[in-house]
Amino acid sequence: MDQITHDVRSSQWLEIITQCQNRPQGTTAKQWMADNGISEKSYYYWLRKFRKQAYSQMTETSTAISAGKEISFAEVSIPPKQSANVALLSSESSVEAIGPVAVIKNTNISIALTNEISEDLLSRILREVAHA
Repeated sequence: MDQITHDVRSSQWLEIITQCQNRPQGTTAKQWMADNGISEKSYYYWLRKFRKQAYSQMTETSTAISAGKEISFAEVSIPPKQSANVALLSSESSVEAIGPVAVIKNTNISIALTNEISEDLLSRILREVAHA
Protein backbone atom coordinates (compact mmCIF):
# COMPACT_ATOMS: atom_id res chain seq x y z
CA MET A 1 0.00 0.00 0.00
CA ASP A 2 1.48 3.35 -0.96
CA GLN A 3 1.77 6.20 1.56
CA ILE A 4 -1.11 8.26 0.11
CA THR A 5 -3.50 5.31 0.26
CA HIS A 6 -2.38 4.56 3.80
CA ASP A 7 -2.92 8.19 4.85
CA VAL A 8 -6.41 8.27 3.34
CA ARG A 9 -7.40 5.02 5.03
CA SER A 10 -5.91 6.17 8.33
CA SER A 11 -7.91 9.37 8.11
CA GLN A 12 -11.12 7.46 7.34
CA TRP A 13 -10.58 5.00 10.18
CA LEU A 14 -9.71 7.74 12.63
CA GLU A 15 -13.06 9.36 11.81
CA ILE A 16 -14.89 6.01 12.20
CA ILE A 17 -13.21 5.34 15.56
CA THR A 18 -14.02 8.84 16.76
CA GLN A 19 -17.67 8.43 15.75
CA CYS A 20 -17.86 5.06 17.51
CA GLN A 21 -16.35 6.46 20.70
CA ASN A 22 -18.89 9.32 20.57
CA ARG A 23 -21.81 6.97 20.00
CA PRO A 24 -25.08 7.50 21.93
CA GLN A 25 -24.99 6.43 25.55
CA GLY A 26 -26.43 2.96 26.03
CA THR A 27 -25.30 1.75 22.62
CA THR A 28 -22.48 -0.77 22.71
CA ALA A 29 -19.55 -0.54 20.31
CA LYS A 30 -20.64 -3.84 18.77
CA GLN A 31 -24.17 -2.51 18.17
CA TRP A 32 -22.86 0.73 16.70
CA MET A 33 -20.56 -1.16 14.32
CA ALA A 34 -23.39 -3.43 13.20
CA ASP A 35 -25.71 -0.45 12.64
CA ASN A 36 -23.05 1.36 10.59
CA GLY A 37 -21.75 -1.62 8.61
CA ILE A 38 -18.30 -1.56 10.20
CA SER A 39 -16.28 -4.77 10.43
CA GLU A 40 -15.35 -5.48 14.07
CA LYS A 41 -12.01 -6.98 13.06
CA SER A 42 -11.09 -3.95 10.94
CA TYR A 43 -12.24 -1.55 13.66
CA TYR A 44 -10.11 -3.17 16.35
CA TYR A 45 -7.16 -3.56 13.95
CA TRP A 46 -7.11 0.18 13.26
CA LEU A 47 -7.79 1.05 16.91
CA ARG A 48 -4.77 -1.04 17.90
CA LYS A 49 -2.63 0.71 15.22
CA PHE A 50 -3.62 4.16 16.51
CA ARG A 51 -2.98 3.16 20.12
CA LYS A 52 0.47 1.77 19.25
CA GLN A 53 1.25 4.97 17.36
CA ALA A 54 0.16 7.11 20.33
CA TYR A 55 2.17 4.97 22.74
CA SER A 56 5.22 5.22 20.51
CA GLN A 57 4.94 9.01 20.45
CA MET A 58 4.60 9.11 24.24
CA THR A 59 7.67 6.95 24.79
CA GLU A 60 9.69 8.99 22.28
CA THR A 61 8.84 12.14 24.20
CA SER A 62 9.71 10.66 27.58
CA THR A 63 12.92 9.17 26.15
CA ALA A 64 13.92 12.54 24.72
CA ILE A 65 13.33 14.19 28.09
CA SER A 66 15.32 11.57 29.98
CA ALA A 67 18.10 11.72 27.36
CA GLY A 68 18.96 15.20 28.48
CA LYS A 69 16.81 17.50 26.38
CA GLU A 70 16.43 20.79 28.14
CA ILE A 71 13.27 21.37 30.14
CA SER A 72 12.39 25.00 30.69
CA PHE A 73 10.19 26.63 33.27
CA ALA A 74 8.66 30.05 33.14
CA GLU A 75 7.44 32.17 35.99
CA VAL A 76 3.89 33.40 35.58
CA SER A 77 3.26 36.55 37.53
CA ILE A 78 -0.28 37.49 38.46
CA PRO A 79 -1.13 41.14 39.05
CA PRO A 80 -2.54 41.66 42.58
CA LYS A 81 -6.04 42.63 41.44
CA GLN A 82 -6.37 39.38 39.45
CA SER A 83 -4.94 36.97 42.01
CA ALA A 84 -8.44 35.81 42.97
CA ASN A 85 -9.35 35.18 39.34
CA VAL A 86 -7.04 32.20 38.84
CA ALA A 87 -6.53 29.47 41.38
CA LEU A 88 -4.31 26.42 41.24
CA LEU A 89 -6.37 23.79 42.96
CA SER A 90 -5.83 20.31 44.23
CA SER A 91 -9.41 19.24 44.86
CA GLU A 92 -12.80 19.53 43.18
CA SER A 93 -14.42 21.08 46.29
CA SER A 94 -12.11 24.09 45.94
CA VAL A 95 -13.15 24.54 42.32
CA GLU A 96 -16.82 24.73 43.24
CA ALA A 97 -16.20 27.39 45.90
CA ILE A 98 -14.72 29.80 43.31
CA GLY A 99 -17.42 29.32 40.68
CA PRO A 100 -15.17 29.20 37.59
CA VAL A 101 -16.39 29.45 34.02
CA ALA A 102 -13.64 27.08 32.86
CA VAL A 103 -11.33 24.55 34.45
CA ILE A 104 -8.09 23.37 32.82
CA LYS A 105 -6.97 20.01 34.16
CA ASN A 106 -3.65 18.29 33.85
CA THR A 107 -2.34 15.16 35.56
CA ASN A 108 -1.10 17.12 38.57
CA ILE A 109 -3.05 20.39 38.59
CA SER A 110 -6.39 22.04 37.97
CA ILE A 111 -6.63 25.68 37.00
CA ALA A 112 -9.98 27.40 37.54
CA LEU A 113 -10.67 30.51 35.46
CA THR A 114 -13.26 33.26 35.83
CA ASN A 115 -14.50 35.72 33.22
CA GLU A 116 -12.36 38.50 34.68
CA ILE A 117 -9.03 36.94 33.65
CA SER A 118 -6.99 39.07 31.27
CA GLU A 119 -6.27 37.81 27.79
CA ASP A 120 -2.53 38.17 28.39
CA LEU A 121 -2.60 36.09 31.57
CA LEU A 122 -4.75 33.40 29.96
CA SER A 123 -2.35 33.17 27.00
CA ARG A 124 0.62 32.80 29.33
CA ILE A 125 -1.12 30.11 31.37
CA LEU A 126 -2.10 28.11 28.29
CA ARG A 127 1.46 28.27 26.92
CA GLU A 128 2.89 26.94 30.18
CA VAL A 129 0.22 24.27 30.76
CA ALA A 130 0.98 22.86 27.32
CA HIS A 131 4.51 22.10 28.56
CA ALA A 132 3.49 20.78 31.99
